[in-house]
Amino acid sequence: MLIGVPKEIKNHEYRVGLTPAAVKEFVTHGHSVIVETNAGSAIGFTNEQYITAGADIIETPEEIFARADMIVKVKEPQPNECKMLRKGQTLYTYLHLAPDPKQTELLVASGATCIAYETVTDNRNALPLLAPMSEVAGRMSVQAGAHYLEKAHGGSGTLLGGVPGVSPGKVLILGGGVVGINAAKMAVGMGADVTILDRSLPRLRELDDIFLGRVKTVFSTVDAIDYYSASADLIVGAVLIPGAAAPKLLTAEHIKNMKEGSVIVDVAIDQGGCFETAHATTHQDPVYTIDGVVHYCVANMPGGVARTSTMALNNATLPFGLALANKGPKQAMLDDPHLLNGLNVHEGKVTYKAVVDALGDKLNLTYVDAKTALGA
Repeated sequence: MLIGVPKEIKNHEYRVGLTPAAVKEFVTHGHSVIVETNAGSAIGFTNEQYITAGADIIETPEEIFARADMIVKVKEPQPNECKMLRKGQTLYTYLHLAPDPKQTELLVASGATCIAYETVTDNRNALPLLAPMSEVAGRMSVQAGAHYLEKAHGGSGTLLGGVPGVSPGKVLILGGGVVGINAAKMAVGMGADVTILDRSLPRLRELDDIFLGRVKTVFSTVDAIDYYSASADLIVGAVLIPGAAAPKLLTAEHIKNMKEGSVIVDVAIDQGGCFETAHATTHQDPVYTIDGVVHYCVANMPGGVARTSTMALNNATLPFGLALANKGPKQAMLDDPHLLNGLNVHEGKVTYKAVVDALGDKLNLTYVDAKTALGA
């Protein structure tokens, strides 16, 4: 199989679909790899390293898309990239389709087979290809929040860890999954006063055991969100419904009732956001303020630490990518129900129900079971 790796073109996105080490794995398995020139140079992966690993360097993305059997990316394809996809070609990347009707429409029209990292599952019903970026984003969320709490950056001038004689800042984390636990690790490490809200009692018990009482675990209700959001200095939105639009847990009214100079970080923004007042921002222009509350809603947070993120992502995506190349996409997905769960679009059919639930009426979409779409 011929694998193509284009350079990412989203604002301040420096990650790359395959590292040189991952390229070498594909080549060792008998596949060919073409990489767009300087695709990884911003994070220290040079053209020479890719050539040494066995790849050919290609000058234009148009040639990558025209020649490759499978396109491996990081972020969702931008409109001009979607238009270069074709029937019989496989796209393997993050998609986040539910809040993105334009991308969904273009991918359906392309006829390509589109596999979303964020909906591939594992034996524990977890999301192994989303997890590494969730770990990164969770840790970055508190780092970013602490930065924007500084007065010079629009915040209240609160130090999350406090100092002797001064109370620490209050951090509220909505969701106790991978993002939430990593946010909590950072916040606890800074010495903050941390509260996690979640609707799973077993998960709250796990978190209580993990943190040995250093965080407050609270069952999530409307009343709990009302109470804890009003006194928080930093709120991290860490909720996830796989493949679906994020629920709006923090309303505009909650924002009005928050302390002036407090900060919210919406890690769920690439699924539409879990704060009513949130809209996607970029690393170039990451924040805006509503009712005195600083909103940080960067849709590709892990891109800010692109080298670490790329290496962590490749560790997770490589085994599935090799299966797709070794067996062919159809057989690989039919052999592995977890990889099959990653299929979102195939030859003009939407095969992930949460996407149809979110966009079906708007785009006149009909859900088709993934096995049916593949002709199994």
